[in-house]
Amino acid sequence: MNMLQAGHSLEDIIQSAKDIATAVVAPAAASVDETAQWPAKGIRALQAAGLGGLVVPVASGGLGYGLLALGQVCEILGQACGATAICYGMHSVGAAVIAAKATDYQRSHYLEPISQGQHLTTLALSEPGTGSHFYLPQTQLQRVAAGYQINGTKTLVSNGSHADSYVISTVAAAPDATPGMFSCAIVANDAPGLTWGEPWQGLGMRGNDARRATLTDVLLPSTDLLGEEGDQLWYMFEVVAPYFLIAMAGTYLGIATAALAEVSAHLQRRTYTHSGASLAQQPVLQHRLGVLWGMVERTRQLIYFAAQRADAGDQAALPAILSAKAEIADCVVAVTNEAMTLAGGIAFSENSSLARHLRDARAAPVMSPTSDILRTWTGRAVLGIPLLGE
Repeated sequence: MNMLQAGHSLEDIIQSAKDIATAVVAPAAASVDETAQWPAKGIRALQAAGLGGLVVPVASGGLGYGLLALGQVCEILGQACGATAICYGMHSVGAAVIAAKATDYQRSHYLEPISQGQHLTTLALSEPGTGSHFYLPQTQLQRVAAGYQINGTKTLVSNGSHADSYVISTVAAAPDATPGMFSCAIVANDAPGLTWGEPWQGLGMRGNDARRATLTDVLLPSTDLLGEEGDQLWYMFEVVAPYFLIAMAGTYLGIATAALAEVSAHLQRRTYTHSGASLAQQPVLQHRLGVLWGMVERTRQLIYFAAQRADAGDQAALPAILSAKAEIADCVVAVTNEAMTLAGGIAFSENSSLARHLRDARAAPVMSPTSDILRTWTGRAVLGIPLLGE
């Protein structure tokens, strides 16, 4: 497969993602889940095709696309393997954060290799003490002669120890830093003092290798600070939040779509031996399937409306962006759960694909920002109240 370059249409990109999902990602999905192995083949295939640079600006060698493209690619991957979609999505969000205020050094050292499929990045924001309040890091950033020194702990870092760099959040280093003043930086995977916890053994999303990272006196050159000291909240809400929420929404939309397709196929092929009638001929099952289709389709329309409006720079897109992940979280849990019921006993066999979809889906409501936080922020946005604060 030829590497995608700037100028390729969104249709080309979608087709490339579908080809990789079909040929590489889907065949490995059951094994990735069963063995809790990071989906190396799928991620490397996406990088080799040029999709690692999907959201990187054209000037830095990337494809130059935004939220709509990211959501669509994550949906395609999510239909094949939720863990692969999560890992790809976290790389893409990290790339978008690096690109937002990139220096010449950061463009040449990070963005160009990302675009060439030679560098994988990811987010490292969540911490054990702040939970779903991902925007309130306690990791310390101190100025030293060589640049900065970092101490702290990050949890649930998707792509675990496999990424080449990690976009982290810290307490700002400025001597006059006030409470709520934070910074973002890039930490290399081989930085002395960066150590990893045990491999991820989760109920679902078992291949994303969401490990704990400990940073002990990690030295950071000043070239790897993102933006200015104190810029972290800007990054969180102007870049991380929209890209993360759409990447997650696309991923879980893919899982819901896959579950709906699988249960539809089951109803069509399953017949009663005593009458020869298929389950698809039962009005009550037709009704219940119709309800599920409506849930998935209206949520899809919200997600892509939000992405399109945000790509266009429409400030009114904020409530839709915030609602996208909360709505798909409700949708994917309900759809996968009902699909298990409609498919009957066969869905409860060990390691069935529907069971995997259900386990993967269950992470959606609790993955930060949680659905409760997003609902509150949506209400505040509608009321014209700042998202944070009393």
